[in-house]
Amino acid sequence: MSRKITVLSYDIGTTGIKTCIFEIGETIELVSFSSAGYSLYVLPNGGAEQEPDEWWETMCRTTREVLSAGGVTPDKIDGITFCSQMQGIVLVDKEGRHIRRSMSYMDQRAKEQLDRGLAHGFQVAGANVPKLLKSLRITGAVAASVKDPVWKYKWVEDNEPENFKKVYKWLDVKESVICRMTGECIMTPDSAFATLLYDIRKGRECFSKEMCEMLKVNYEHLPKIIGCSEKAGNLTEKAARELGLVAGIPVFGGGGDASLIGVAAGAVEPNDTHIYWGTSGWVGTVVEKSIVDASAMIAAIVGAQKGRYNYFAELETAGKCLEWARDRIALDEIGIYSEKTEVDSVYDRMTEAARKAAAGSGGVIFAPWLHGNRCPFEAPDARGMFFNISLETTEQELIRAVIEGVCYHLRWFIETQEKKVKTSRTLRFAGGGALSPLICQILADCTGRRVETVKSPQNAGSVGAAVLAAVGLNVIGSISECKKLIPADRTYEPFAANKAVYDKSFEVYKKLYKTNKSLYKTMNL
Repeated sequence: MSRKITVLSYDIGTTGIKTCIFEIGETIELVSFSSAGYSLYVLPNGGAEQEPDEWWETMCRTTREVLSAGGVTPDKIDGITFCSQMQGIVLVDKEGRHIRRSMSYMDQRAKEQLDRGLAHGFQVAGANVPKLLKSLRITGAVAASVKDPVWKYKWVEDNEPENFKKVYKWLDVKESVICRMTGECIMTPDSAFATLLYDIRKGRECFSKEMCEMLKVNYEHLPKIIGCSEKAGNLTEKAARELGLVAGIPVFGGGGDASLIGVAAGAVEPNDTHIYWGTSGWVGTVVEKSIVDASAMIAAIVGAQKGRYNYFAELETAGKCLEWARDRIALDEIGIYSEKTEVDSVYDRMTEAARKAAAGSGGVIFAPWLHGNRCPFEAPDARGMFFNISLETTEQELIRAVIEGVCYHLRWFIETQEKKVKTSRTLRFAGGGALSPLICQILADCTGRRVETVKSPQNAGSVGAAVLAAVGLNVIGSISECKKLIPADRTYEPFAANKAVYDKSFEVYKKLYKTNKSLYKTMNL
């Protein structure tokens, strides 16, 4: 490595932004950090939206905070990079301004559009067979979920025709911010793949006109595609003034959270498996070819590394479940609210309370489907539940059951992935959940595998984005070099006695949805 660089990295999440300054040389060192929240507007009709102006306002505020906290002057920033939530849809006009609020990956209003566009005729896994086969051949996946972006796009066309007439380009979350910074409308390959309109066949790697014709998408609405470590443009005078930076700083494409958190966790080689626990949760395993399990809603998505994919299974609500438990159980039932403690302290006390409960939570099982479920079964109508509560059930057992329920679902992902690929015996764990030794140990016990965490796992998205800027600025030769820069910080081995308890509950957990499927439909459709 010939020189050091200073990188400004933004992680645009579902509920807030994490802004970091990193110095990258022989290692990746965090210089300063700031975070701020914004709203997720959950609507009664299944909608989930965000306001892009709120993203920008938090970016402006946290940018000034990290510069001040790190003692870094704006002229010392060598590059700007991003990690963000994926499968949002931000429709912008010719001036690059959003036409309506962003539709989140959680939005599930477009059932009618899905049914009309794909779920008709002879079907497999809920998709019209000829369309399914064509989609698999071209994109390596199929837009069979109500939450897939193409159906959100069609929902706007059907329900907001005046807004739709104004559309110039369809962008994802970070791409809308890049447009605001540079005036350029781009998408990186991972974001383009997430539209499920991207041709993955070797030598093509572009938006597919054939897919657009099949799903009735205006091809002209799709932006140009650049590499994740490629420069999208330079920071404009206006954007620099609002952010407190200097004009001309290179702005890189960055990547989606599903692409970059594995990079930051050091899971970059084939068959490396990582787990993420943030607002959402997932299991990703690095593979070298397109793989899909349509019946389980798992697909190998395009990653930040050219020629590599992440075989990816997602849970919509992971940390969000613990947040729900904080607000509905901890703050009401164990006296934290009255003390007006800080949020981090609340979570610390919750995990301490959960530690007092035995593995298995006294037989209570929590289903973490608070906003429906996508994988390994598609069920927008599914909802969370506590199963097997008794008069003896304690608040501590309820809190622990929430943690265990998320871990059961993550284990289910690993079990389902193993039907198609080899997953690693050591799991790299990232996200806010990885800050908790109790969550790490429960995850190890539940899966029966070694769990490793890295330093500052809650900043994993920002670290992964910083790696891309380092490649773009020719300081790091390739993304795979990040593995030596990101060693394991803590290791957790599974306890056999706890594993036996979890094995029993896990078998029950997997039957909860199937057993209650018709009841969910009665109550929620």
